[in-house]
Amino acid sequence: MIDSDALDRRFRGESVGRALDLVGEKWTLLILREAFFGVRRYGQFVRNLNVPRPTLSARLKTLVEAGLLQRVPYAEDREEYRLTEAGLELFPAIVILMKWGDRHVPDPDGPPIVLEHSACGKPADAFLACRCCGEEITAHNVTAHPG
Repeated sequence: MIDSDALDRRFRGESVGRALDLVGEKWTLLILREAFFGVRRYGQFVRNLNVPRPTLSARLKTLVEAGLLQRVPYAEDREEYRLTEAGLELFPAIVILMKWGDRHVPDPDGPPIVLEHSACGKPADAFLACRCCGEEITAHNVTAHPG
């Protein structure tokens, strides 16, 4: 039997929904992806993403207000966008989405980007793991409990 109080709490405080309200829009995730790979300036985002300028401006404003990006001066009357600590914490989510996309909706020419782990020089094969024991975390080996 499902505990109705636990179910109510799960839907009231739904973490995935709150996160998607902030970063779930296509352009937002692509802006973050570009930021992870070193893009910082407005014109670079426009060029790399071919995003409409009003859309880019709105998304950048939202990301700054949410504390995922910060505006940093780099020249007189010029600013660039840098990831904050909160923004950097989204890197694993982007990498896992990239890996999923390469596997389930692949480009016929192969992966457009391959990540290399700097420490060992091998391709970075990201996976979600338990911080305590190191075992990979899957949908089959975790149990959800009320927080």
